[in-house]
Amino acid sequence: MRTPWYKKIGPATLIAAAFIGPGTVTVCTLAGVNFGMNLLWALLLSMIATIILQEMAARLGLITGNGLAAALRAQIANKTLRNTALFLVFSAIIIGNSAYEAGNISGGVLGLRELIPNTQFSLLGYKLESLVLLIGVVAFFLLYIGRYKILERVLMGLVLVMSLCFLITAVLTAPDLIPLLKGLFIPSSPGDSLFTIIALIGTTVVPYNLFLHAALVSEKWSQSNDLKWVRRDTVIAVGVGGLVSMAILVCGAALQGMAVNSAADLGKGLEPLLGGFAKYFIAIALFAAGITSAITAPLAAAYVARGCFGWNASLKDKRFRAVWMAVLFIGVFFALTGSSPIAIIQFAQVANGIVLPLIAIFLLWAVNRSGLLGKFVNSTLQNLLGIAIIGVCLLLSGRTLYKLLLSWMG
Repeated sequence: MRTPWYKKIGPATLIAAAFIGPGTVTVCTLAGVNFGMNLLWALLLSMIATIILQEMAARLGLITGNGLAAALRAQIANKTLRNTALFLVFSAIIIGNSAYEAGNISGGVLGLRELIPNTQFSLLGYKLESLVLLIGVVAFFLLYIGRYKILERVLMGLVLVMSLCFLITAVLTAPDLIPLLKGLFIPSSPGDSLFTIIALIGTTVVPYNLFLHAALVSEKWSQSNDLKWVRRDTVIAVGVGGLVSMAILVCGAALQGMAVNSAADLGKGLEPLLGGFAKYFIAIALFAAGITSAITAPLAAAYVARGCFGWNASLKDKRFRAVWMAVLFIGVFFALTGSSPIAIIQFAQVANGIVLPLIAIFLLWAVNRSGLLGKFVNSTLQNLLGIAIIGVCLLLSGRTLYKLLLSWMG
């Protein structure tokens, strides 16, 4: 009996779940509010770039049977260069995800708070948010089970719910088709939109997703003839993720002229159509966006640690669990206290700014090694596209480091 097509997809859905987090929702919302639909082309560009990079990472994971961090350890012969690269990767992904996890959890809470109000409690004189603990417990339970298929199905379900909510919301705002098509296919940079354009690309082209995808592919597939399914999975899932990001921007464009303080205000654009139900519609989408990222960030950190240290570890291995537990607990702590680990976040941003182009360069080099991938090396077209994407990665890194430099000088 032929295997149903939907059972042949999965890993890339987790990548979509990872990059459509609270940060993406916020950036896309503000891009729509401030610039209308003029920057849709930036999301289209970032979606194409992400598909190309993620396909390379997934192909490397399938053919070699190893993650990207393990490939770094095995392929860089110079010990100093190898250790430096692994240190930067460790700093960017593991420390970075620990610092950003509070934002993922808080994003989920932002949605839940509309559904379950008055959830604060007092402890030792501090007011704490019980929904933070709820999201932390759910994420802990799903990760602790240690069964990839269960994790995959749950995240696929959450991504489906989130996608439907945002896409339906965008349709209900009844956007004008001509400006939508113009914004999608005619690049423009109105006003002071350059940093917003780079932010839209940067929120989709995420370094830790390359490591996560390569590792997840080896969890699901092991035969080279599965490459066609790997590619279809990548195109479908990242494509849907890109459409969702565009839908959020369109929703934001419907709010032009309104006071928008957070992504939760997206419901304002639907109030003429859905009345009081509008905020609940958006709340479900925000909760799904937050909790999916709150699960995938610790998972990615654990996979990176496994590759960096050369562990032969399953999802139930104590060392693997220790890493994702640490990332999750740090996120819960900072989300509960409402504090922001500024110094850690800035350190992680510097590491990410350096790592993104370096990993893109290493990935392009690795997928051109016939000794590593055999007949599955890059084509000329893939290499040209890869070089162009490295240029985009350098731009993203330059923006990150420039903003940090300005903040330090200020």
